[in-house]
Amino acid sequence: MKLHIEHQESYSRGELLLRSFFGFIYIMLPHMVVMWIIGIWASILAFIAFWVILFTGRYPESWFEFQVKFQSWGLRLNATLYNLVDGYPAFGVNGTSDRVKFEVPYPESLGRGHLLLKTFFGGLYCALPHVFVWYFRMIATGFLSFLAWWAVLFTGSYPAGWHEFNVGSLRWITRVGLYLNNMTDDYPPFSGKEL
Repeated sequence: MKLHIEHQESYSRGELLLRSFFGFIYIMLPHMVVMWIIGIWASILAFIAFWVILFTGRYPESWFEFQVKFQSWGLRLNATLYNLVDGYPAFGVNGTSDRVKFEVPYPESLGRGHLLLKTFFGGLYCALPHVFVWYFRMIATGFLSFLAWWAVLFTGSYPAGWHEFNVGSLRWITRVGLYLNNMTDDYPPFSGKEL
């Protein structure tokens, strides 16, 4: 998986303030309503894909691509709401962004045993340890986001190290989600670094 969110040379103070005070109304609300509806379809496909993988060892390619596009939409939205990029996030699963790039290679085959292991024990051996560590990372991410908000407001610049750390937090939880949603058999590393 590759997730790259561009670190801009300069950030708009006006957009920062507009997102901070009215982002819920003009960004989050319209996206979340539509994403909730499309998310129902994504959940149905994921459920059926479980059975297809169980019997064939393959994730239907068009369904896989749909799920990647749906997740890409969520990442574009989060990148904007977390002030990692300026601009309005593109609507829909076919939307694109010059600043947010998300790629997941299609697996030619997935292990049936791995599928059952994730289904019955994934919460114990994957979700629980990752969420435990990620919880503390999110405290740091929240703190850096708060400081970055002020940095952008006064300087128009988001410190590069803070940006990479916060992007890494999104990258980390996205890897865990891909693993637990049967889109890869690769156990996610305890890291937000780009591999």
